[in-house]
Amino acid sequence: MSRTPDREDDDKNVAGEDPALQPLLPATENDHDTHTAHAYVTQSGFKRLSATDKKTLLLTTTMDKMGMGRYSWYIFFLCGYGYALDLMWAQAFGLIVSSAQQEFGIPDSQFGTLLTAFNVGLTIGAFTWGIIGDMFGRKWAFNLTVLITGFWGMLLGSAPSWPWLCFLSVFTGFGIGGNIPTDASIVHEFLPHDSKYLLAALSLFQPLGVVVCSVIAWGFIPSNSCETGLRSCYIADPGEQCCAREDNVGWRFTTNAIGAITLFCFFLRFVVFNFQESPKFLLLQGREQEAVDVIQHIAKVNRKPCSLTVEDIYALDGDDISESSSTRSGEPKTLGEMASQFKVFFSTPYMARLSLAIWATFIFDYAAFSIAGGFLPDILRRKGVAAGQSVDITYRNYIIIYAPGIVGVVLGAFVIQTKMLGKTWSMTISASLMAASLFAFVYIDSPAANVGFNAMEYFFQSMFNAILYGYTPEAFPAAVRGSACGIASTWGRLSSIVAPLVATRLLATSVDGVLYLAGGAAVLSAIVTLFLPEKLKNEGF
Repeated sequence: MSRTPDREDDDKNVAGEDPALQPLLPATENDHDTHTAHAYVTQSGFKRLSATDKKTLLLTTTMDKMGMGRYSWYIFFLCGYGYALDLMWAQAFGLIVSSAQQEFGIPDSQFGTLLTAFNVGLTIGAFTWGIIGDMFGRKWAFNLTVLITGFWGMLLGSAPSWPWLCFLSVFTGFGIGGNIPTDASIVHEFLPHDSKYLLAALSLFQPLGVVVCSVIAWGFIPSNSCETGLRSCYIADPGEQCCAREDNVGWRFTTNAIGAITLFCFFLRFVVFNFQESPKFLLLQGREQEAVDVIQHIAKVNRKPCSLTVEDIYALDGDDISESSSTRSGEPKTLGEMASQFKVFFSTPYMARLSLAIWATFIFDYAAFSIAGGFLPDILRRKGVAAGQSVDITYRNYIIIYAPGIVGVVLGAFVIQTKMLGKTWSMTISASLMAASLFAFVYIDSPAANVGFNAMEYFFQSMFNAILYGYTPEAFPAAVRGSACGIASTWGRLSSIVAPLVATRLLATSVDGVLYLAGGAAVLSAIVTLFLPEKLKNEGF
C-alpha cells in the first residue's frame, strides 16, 4: 500500500523539500528510456520509501515521460462525458419536478421528496462505487455506472405515480453517484504530471451537461406541459379541466432523451474504446505484469517507445521481500483489508487535517448547490409566472444562466496555476462569491436581475467545484484514492439528502428562507477551505 511518511516531523515539511514530492520527469522528444526513469526512482532521496511506493513512482514517471498522448485524451473526454452526465441528471430533476408535481397533484410540502430520493441513490452510489473501484478495479465502475444510470433513467419516463418516480430516481442516482469518484480517480492516474491542471478542467463538461439538459428541457417541456394553474386530474373535481398525463409528456420525453444519451456513453466506453485497467491499481494488487502490459498498450496507442519490463519493477523490491511476496497474489482486496487501509485518513496529523477539511467542504458545498440546483429553477419559474413570463421564456433563461458556468471552470483551471492564489485561496474566494450571489438573489425582483444573479451563482459554483474535484484525488494515495473520493462525495450526498428536506419546509412559508439556507452553507464551505493545505504530499503516488 502506498503510505504517507511515518515520521511526524514529515508533517511539518512542504512538498518542495522532498524529492519524492517534486514534479516528476518531464517528457522530451526522444527521451522515453525506462532506465532513466528507473535511475530517477532509485536515487538516494527515495531510500525512505517502501518498495511499493518506488514501483508506483516508476510507473508514474514512465507515463510522465510519454506525455499527454492520444490515450490520455481519450480518457479525458470519456470521463468528461461522465462528468457531463452527473450534472445533466441533477439538473434534469430540478427542471422536471414542477411539471411532475403538477401532474401528480403533489403539494409544496412534498416537493423535495423527489430530490431527496435522487440524492439517496447518489449517496449510496458514491460510497459503493468508490470502494468497488479500489477493490475490483476502476474498469468495472467506469462501465457499470453509466449502464445502470441509462437503464433506470430510461424507465423514469414511464413512472405512473409520484412514489414510482421517486423509487426509480433512487436507482438512477445510484448509478450516476459513482461517476465523479470513479472518473476523477481514473483521470488522475492516467494523466502525466505536467497535465494535472486538466483535473480541474474536467469539470468543464459539467456546465456543458447542464446546458445540454436545459436545451432538451426547453425543447420538450414548454410545448408539452399542462397550462399553469390547472390542478392534477388525480385531485380535480368531476368535470373540472385538469392536468392529465397525455397533456404533460414533456418531462417524460426529457428523461427519456437523457437516458438515451447516458446509454450512448456506455456504448462508447464499453464497445468503442478499449479501456485498460489502471496500472497503479494493478500494481497495488500485485499484478505487476499486467501493469506493465497496460503501460505498453498506452505507449502503443500514443505511438511512443517504452522499454519498461516487469523485471524493472521487481528490481525495486530490494530487501523488502515480505512486502513484494504478499502483494503478488493478484486477489482483490477483502473488505477487512479495505477497512484497515482507511486508517490512512488519520495516520498522521497532516492526513487527519486534510481528510476532515475535505469532508467538511463537501458537506457544506453539496448542501449549497443541491438547494440551488433543485430549487432555483422552481423559484425562477415562480418569479417568471408572477412577472407574466411564459414557460418558454423561463426555460430559455435556464440556458442563459448555465452557459457562463463553462467560463467559470476555465477560470478555475487557470487561477490554480497562479502563485498568488493557488488551489485553496481560489476555492475560498469562489465559494464566498457563490454565497454573495445567493444572498443577493433575495433582494432583487426584476426578470433581468433574477437571471443575472442566478447566472452569477452558477458561475462561481462551477469554478469552486472544478477546483475541489481536481484537488481531492490528488490529495490521497492511489491505494485508497477511489474510496477517498467516494467517501468525500458520500458526505456531500448525505448533506444533499437533508438540505432539500429543510429547504422544502422553508419553501412552504418563505422563498427567502431557501436562499438564506443555501447562502449560509456556501459561507461555511468557504470557511472550511481555509484549513485545506495548499501543498499536497501524495501527488506522485
